[in-house]
Amino acid sequence: MQKKRLKMTTSREVRRAVNRITNMLLNGEIDPKTANAILYGCNVCLGAIRVDDQQAKLDELEKIVEELGGKNGR
Repeated sequence: MQKKRLKMTTSREVRRAVNRITNMLLNGEIDPKTANAILYGCNVCLGAIRVDDQQAKLDELEKIVEELGGKNGR
């Protein structure tokens, strides 16, 4: 049996995974306990993605502030 994999590196991919798992659950292709475990994993991944996105934005803002500070002679 081939292993199943869900891509969850972006929030869009996590959303697709959640939709896929929900549809599988509704169609009786997966049991609720397994679906719950996978959805919990989706939530954890989404939280990590949000933290990474916030850090990237913070890094970008810090770079802009440093550039502006250098231009103002500080």
